[in-house]
Amino acid sequence: MEWYKNAFVRFTDFQGRSQREAFWMFLLFHLLVAFALGFVDGLLGLGGFLGFIYTLIALVPSAALMVRRLHDMGRSGWFILLALLPGIGMLILLIMAAIDSEDGSNEWGPNPKHSGPAGIDAA
Repeated sequence: MEWYKNAFVRFTDFQGRSQREAFWMFLLFHLLVAFALGFVDGLLGLGGFLGFIYTLIALVPSAALMVRRLHDMGRSGWFILLALLPGIGMLILLIMAAIDSEDGSNEWGPNPKHSGPAGIDAA
């Protein structure tokens, strides 16, 4: 649960690095929350209102985490613009997110594997 909370705590941090585990665990919890809200929306007949609000709230933290994940692989955060490509853009980003961290330090900081406990990014 720390991965999920950490993404929201660091929502304005588009610098630094986030390792693979932090990204995928955030994505898992994010999808669980989205499915739960979709279920509640359906039960209450809200037409997706709760899911829409949650998507708006999670948009910036998700983008910041993806930029930090790209930095961890030694790539520019501008690669996040691939998400704008219909269909294939998000797939490319997900494949890129599966790539291991760049060894050692890079221009965005030290390797988070060595700077935080159990995959939690050091601030």
